[in-house]
Amino acid sequence: MSTSEHVNNNNIERFTGFANLYDRNRPSPPQEVIKILHTYLGGNPRNVVDIGCGTGLSSFLWMNESVNIIGVEPNDDMRKVAITNWERIDKPSNIHFTKGLSHQLALASESTDIITCSQSFHWMEPQSTLHECARVLRSGGIFAAYDCDWPPAFNWIVEEQYKKLINLAETRARQLADVEKHPHKWDKEKHLQQIEESGLFRFSKEIVFHNWELCDADRYANIALSQGGLQTALKNGATELYKEVEHFKNNVAEAFAKKTQNVLFSYRVRLGIK
Repeated sequence: MSTSEHVNNNNIERFTGFANLYDRNRPSPPQEVIKILHTYLGGNPRNVVDIGCGTGLSSFLWMNESVNIIGVEPNDDMRKVAITNWERIDKPSNIHFTKGLSHQLALASESTDIITCSQSFHWMEPQSTLHECARVLRSGGIFAAYDCDWPPAFNWIVEEQYKKLINLAETRARQLADVEKHPHKWDKEKHLQQIEESGLFRFSKEIVFHNWELCDADRYANIALSQGGLQTALKNGATELYKEVEHFKNNVAEAFAKKTQNVLFSYRVRLGIK
């Protein structure tokens, strides 16, 4: 197996075993994503492809905005939840989910208006992905990789504890796994640079926006628990983290004081127009 195949498999496996937790607690992309991409496309898209779609949170966003939506997800657990959610809303005919990799899309050339990667581009080899997306996009089509910052803005003490917990978990995950099992994450801060350096897009830009969401203590804590590094560490036997998790959850509960409160999610869209 080649090094790139190892990376693909390790990155995919990182998201096995907690798809329902992910789906219940991660934020759905806000309508601003649609507004921004509509503006640059100059109208409604006919075909949207959402790569690394996970449980479909970022695919269902387009359900009333596009004639055809394809969610591409290589992880079986994540894709199964996406399909279950699709079935729960009476199987809308304009959206479906398929297994696939970002650099090997089973799609015709110049067939797509918009390709999105929501919270996922950093898990893909960027240049092979961008070349495949450029092949699939029509002239004037848009590639958009967008992410929200972690942790969500709420309380500085809780946020500091969030970061410490995730950093500890990432360290333990790498310590407990064989080197050949380590996933590889590309730098989100270089997404725009990767788009520019590919030479495949006539225009590129980063756009920053924010979205307020109501959140209770359980959801805020579970957003942290849905991070892949923490789940990987627990799967690999870092049982000492359960004590840290309980400490974090107690502090979150205290900060929320049994209330549902507004939490700020900050988003960054890096786009390229073919």
